[in-house]
Amino acid sequence: MCGRYNFTVEQSEEMQEILEKLNAKLHSKKVKTGEVFPTDSVPILVEEKNIISPAVSVWGFPKYNQKGVIINARSETAFEKKSFRDSLINRRCIIPSTGFYEWDSKKQKFLFRQEGMDALYMAGLYLYSGQEMRFVILTTDANDSMKEVHHRMPLVIPKKEIEAWIFDDRATRDLIKSTPPQLIKEAV
Repeated sequence: MCGRYNFTVEQSEEMQEILEKLNAKLHSKKVKTGEVFPTDSVPILVEEKNIISPAVSVWGFPKYNQKGVIINARSETAFEKKSFRDSLINRRCIIPSTGFYEWDSKKQKFLFRQEGMDALYMAGLYLYSGQEMRFVILTTDANDSMKEVHHRMPLVIPKKEIEAWIFDDRATRDLIKSTPPQLIKEAV
């Protein structure tokens, strides 16, 4: 489960570059930086005119009863779920971050990130709700670096696989089944 993540431009040249491209494109839309919560407007990476481009999106698909949002989708069942299937086939995205947060059973908060890297890219899906772009983060079973804190984690996409995730329909099934890289955790 991923209920919060970090998008800190001061600590990451890659995040700074994404934000600069987004600001040049939109001029006026404000995006959240720092700790990101569900329903915040944040940058995501999508296909736009056959290139990967940043866009502003709100975290969470609206629930059918319009009460609350769905923030995560299980990667193992996304093709089977009506709520996610079309987006998985046609609207895959990447959620850029500098790490994600999780809490253990004692309510200790941890930041998970990739060692030696200032960016962590998570697989996601998006849709349009009215005129608003909305996204969810795909999750998978926790790997060894995460298991002692939580049994689920975001599906982390290596930077070199971002284009494959967004553009290559055949690669999608393989990437969904891939084991995320080992992460380091820091008590927050």
